[in-house]
This record gives sequence, structure tokens and C-alpha cells, in this order.
Amino acid sequence: MTIHQQTCTLPDGREITIETGKLAKQADGSVVVKMGNTMLLATVCAKAEAAEHVDYMPLQVEYQEKYAATGRFPGGFFKREARLSEYEILISRLVDRALRPLFPEDFHADTQVLVSLISGDSNTLPDALACLAASAALAVSDIPFNGPVAEVRIARINGKFVINPQVDELENADMDLVVAATMDNIMMVEGEMKEVQESEMIEALRIAHDAIKVLCQVQLDLAAKVEKAQNKREYCHETNDEDLRNRMFSELKEKVYEISKAQLPKHQRSDAWSEIFKNFLDTIPEDELDAKTPIAKRYYDQLMYEVVRTMILDDKIRLDGRQTNEIRPIWCETNYLPSVHGSAIFTRGETQSLTTCTLGSKLDEQTIDGAVIEGTNNFILHYNFPPFSTGEVKPIRGTARREIGHGNLALRALKPVIPGPDVNPYTIRLVSDILESNGSSSMATVCAGTMALMDAGIKITKPVSGIAMGLISDPKTGKYAILSDILGDEDHLGDMDFKVTGTVDGITACQMDIKVDGLSHEILANALEQARLGRLHILEEMKKTIEVPRDDYKDFVPRIMKTRIPREFIGAIIGPGGKNIQELQRETGTTITIEEVGDFGEIEIFSNDKDSLNVVMKRIEGITAVPEVGEVYEGKVKSIQPFGAFVEILPGKDGLLHISEISWQRVENVEDILKVGDEIKVKLIEIDRRTNKLRLSQKVLTPRPPRPEKKQD
Repeated sequence: MTIHQQTCTLPDGREITIETGKLAKQADGSVVVKMGNTMLLATVCAKAEAAEHVDYMPLQVEYQEKYAATGRFPGGFFKREARLSEYEILISRLVDRALRPLFPEDFHADTQVLVSLISGDSNTLPDALACLAASAALAVSDIPFNGPVAEVRIARINGKFVINPQVDELENADMDLVVAATMDNIMMVEGEMKEVQESEMIEALRIAHDAIKVLCQVQLDLAAKVEKAQNKREYCHETNDEDLRNRMFSELKEKVYEISKAQLPKHQRSDAWSEIFKNFLDTIPEDELDAKTPIAKRYYDQLMYEVVRTMILDDKIRLDGRQTNEIRPIWCETNYLPSVHGSAIFTRGETQSLTTCTLGSKLDEQTIDGAVIEGTNNFILHYNFPPFSTGEVKPIRGTARREIGHGNLALRALKPVIPGPDVNPYTIRLVSDILESNGSSSMATVCAGTMALMDAGIKITKPVSGIAMGLISDPKTGKYAILSDILGDEDHLGDMDFKVTGTVDGITACQMDIKVDGLSHEILANALEQARLGRLHILEEMKKTIEVPRDDYKDFVPRIMKTRIPREFIGAIIGPGGKNIQELQRETGTTITIEEVGDFGEIEIFSNDKDSLNVVMKRIEGITAVPEVGEVYEGKVKSIQPFGAFVEILPGKDGLLHISEISWQRVENVEDILKVGDEIKVKLIEIDRRTNKLRLSQKVLTPRPPRPEKKQD
């Protein structure tokens, strides 16, 4: 067994070690990445041959956390790891988006990358190490790969940039990005920010790239020690026919160009392009059709790619006729759905989101139960992309990874403007249903989400909008065009998909994928500035529909009251086995939650009825009130004894009304005066310091009758 190991050091002195040759040796490539107590195992396997007629990269990336890594049991009945959590899916997407562009364009063999957390530290996030592990596994394998690539998390904490910060440090971060890059180029960016400026984001990317270069070099050094890595496999996954290619480019180029510049709606343009290809296939002899159709399809995609890009770069014409910095027409509407707490429609061109906002109690919070991250979340955003939004018929098989990723981006965009618990007591759920899609539906979700929040009465600090930027570039001539508000076809045929969200004062989230080598700081700076101007334009359009949040929630929205009590009263409110609180909820139709926070109990009362809220609040005030000598109370007779009556003056607090304190007149039998359940006024006249027993009096609340005069002899 030959084990190879390589180590590098982060700027703060922490070490990252990559080891190969010890575990999973039957995989095409395997490594263990270690930083502190956190360890990830990454493996990669690829089939020897590609499936017939496959003209894409069938790459599968899975990141999974083993609960044993942090000494925990998985939840659920079976107590084992099962389907990936949303957090694991998001990390899988981060790795996939960094790796996929770096495989050779003609490599089409099924490839699987598996990354597992096998040892974890609750204060060290493994997500930024997953891509490093995956790339290192590819680097030591014989699989063709134009890497290495690595990811780092960069956060600005108290004004200073930190690479791969600890979990507890992130609480003070105003910028949190995950950046993927090769030695030469940034490939992927995703993260959230608290209204930062474009120049600050560029500085973060520069610092992150410097750290990534170190991680790429350590992979190169490790691969140089592994014999297999020096002999990358040979493959032939594409069959070519140059005569067919030349004929197609010669005969179809002008036809494709005419359709491309005709400014047709999405489906008409797609149908016209398809008709050109269908007519060309009719010219191929029938006995050659089966063999040549897949090759012709690949060449036709290449032809459309070249024609559209050349049209944009040379003729300055976009598919829908817009200028490069022009935003499609926008219309919006709020309060469209009369029965929901908040709703909004945002339509931009042929992209439309219908977003709803639902307000709930603390019991509606989302529980997060991961191997590393645990807790609750009171702001939830779900994104749905039904097939009819693109006019297609597809089976619906649960939430796709793309839907999870787009929803997470929109959530990050809006999270910085959600007010704290002092202003917003609710758990919030936004749901964006995409009803039409032709580019940037996640950014439509951000805009519709902002308006739905305001329609629901949530006092967001500022409105947020989002825009998707594209790039068409020609490395040979140096020409490039930055496209604002890209169409779906411009995304497919372009070099960049750069989504930026923010307020009038700065960026709140971003997501960038690069499909080509080389993205200069000049292009990035220009793209961010063009995005800023587009973002401001969209905000102005949104303001025409709704500018500020509603003054109050809608009448049917449940109300929440909050109060704080000393910790020692929590048991009295809950009661034995929860009896008291359950009875109170049943009587009033409310939902009551109590959370212990330090020396206090935080109580939240949730109800559709304001009167019920007041009843509960009054009952709680009674339970937590401290009896005071001299105070007069409205009490209820709880029981009668020969020597007096026990009267409840406050919830759970009874006092003795002695028979001698009922009346100034002599009382022979208590039951002649009082009955159980009677409500009477009494005064607290004494608290026994030793036993805390309460002595009450009713007679002192009535005038004392004059004493009868003595008869004189």
C-alpha cells in the first residue's frame, strides 16, 4: 500500500492535508481531505465508454454527511442516512457547478463523484472543503479533467476578510461567499451579503482566488506523486463527419440567422429553429438517417451557438431585439389572492412568478437536524417550477435540485431585509410558483417575494430586486457583450449566468456560473455596474405597484402577543403534565408557546381573535402577579370549611377567609353566607412569612357598624 500526502496552510495558519492511497482504492480516484477534526472522503468513478448517442456530460455529484461523524444518530424511524437533505443538495450543487465546465467537451462517459463527511467538528463547516476533495480525487485519477479546481468560503468579519471562517465567527459577518476557481479563472460564486458595494465584492473575489491558487497547487503536487494520474485514459466518445458539418453550416447558417434576428416570441423561435433542422433531415438518405441524426443534432446545436453569439457581438442584435442593457417590460400586482396573508404577481417579459406569503407562529418554524448544523428557521422560501411554465409535458417527481437551489438563492436575497423578532414576531413562508419561464425565474421570485412580504404587512427594511446578467465573448478578437435580463436561450448559448440581488444601497446575494476560461476584473466590474443599474430600474417598476409595507396586517391574519415572565413562573403556567396551558388553549382557541431564555420565559400567544389574546394575557398576568398586603382582589370561592372559606385571588394562589373575617356580624355557618363558585371582593391583610399563607378579609371592605350604646343603670 502506497500512501501519498500533501499539506498546505491557510492564511491564518490552519493546515489542510490531502491523502490518497489509504481508503477506497478500487475507485478510479479517492482522497481524504482533513482540516482540524473535519475529514471528507471523496471518490470518483467513470465508465470506460460513453452510452450511444450521448452528447452531454452525464455527471452525478453527491455530498452526504454521516451522522456518526459528529457522534449523533439520524432522526426518523429507521435511524439511518437516507435521501439527501436540502443542505446536502445545495453543497452537491456547489461542487457540480465548479466541476462540470472543466471536463473535456467531448468526454461523455457516465461519471460519479461522491463526497462524504466522515469526521466532523461542529465549529467547522465542511461545505467549502467538498469541492477541494472532489477535484483532488479527479486529479489523482486517470479521468480526463481540465482542473484542478477548489472552493473556499470568504467572509468579512468585523471589517476583515477571513478564509474558511469558523461557524461562530460567521455570526458577525456582513459578507459570506463561496468561491470556486482554477489556478487562472474564477468559475463559480454564490453567497449572501448585507448590502455591500460592488467594489467590496470584487475585492473579496480577489482575496478568495489567491487562497484557491494555493489549494490548486497542492493538488498538482499530490497528483505528480501518483502514477495513475500521469496516464490519463484515452477515449473516443464522438463520431464526426466533416462533410456533413460543412454542408450544414453552408446550407443552414443564413436560415438560422434570419430566424434569430426576427425577434420572435420564445416558442415561435424554437419551433422555427426546429423546422429548419427537420427539413434538413429530410434531405438525408433514409438508409443513413439513423446514423447521422445524432451527429447532425450536435452540429446544429454548434451552428446555433455560433450564429446567435456572432449576431450579438457583431450586429449588436439580441434575440428579442433589446439593447444589451435593456430590461424586458414589467408588470406587477399585489393582493391578487383574497384569502392569503400576502400575495404578488411579478411578470418580466415571458417570465412570471405568483408568490404567496403565509404568517405563522413559533410552532411553524422549520427544524434543521443535520449532522453538523442544528437549529430552527423562521424564514422559509420554496420555489416551484411546474412543467407548464415552459409549455412542456413532464412527470412531476418531487422537488428537483434546481428548485432547491433557486429557492435558496431567493431566500438569501431577502433574508437581510427581514426585521428581527422585536418587529416581526411571525414565522414566514414564501412560496413562488413560476407560471411562465423564459430566463431568470429565480430573480422574478426575489421581486415577487419582496412585494408579497409588503402586501402581508411585514415591515421589511427595504425592497429587494434581482437581475440575471449574461456574457457573450470571443477570446480571439477580445470582443464581449454583457447582457442584462437574459433570456433562456441567451443563458444556454452564453458564457456566463450572473444573478445579482440587492436594495438601492447594495448587494444582498449573488450566484455566478462561468462557462469559459477567463473572466477579467474589467468584465466583472462592468457586469456588476450594469446589474446595479438594472436592479434600480426594476425597483422603480415595483414601486409603481407597492412602495412600502401595509400599515397593518390583513383582518384575517392571526395576531401574536408576546410577553416575558420570570423563569420561576413557567411551571405554574404550564401546570402538571401541561394541564394548565392545555386547558387555557382549549378555552380560548389560542396557541401558546413558552421558551426558556436565560432567567426568563418568552411566551408567544397566537390567535385569530384579539379578545382571546387579551384573556390569555390577563390570565398570565394573574399567575405571575405577586400578592401584596393591602391590595383588594376579585376572588372566587374554591372550597368551604367550618372555620372559613378558601378564596382564589390570583390563578393558583388561594387565601383563607376566616369565618371571623366574613362579616362584622357574628357568622354561625359559613355556608349561610358563601357558596363554592361565588365571586367576591377580598382584601389581603397578612402574608405569613414562615409559611407564605395568605389571610384575607371581606368585612374590612364594608363600613364597620357602630357599636351599640351601653344601657345605664
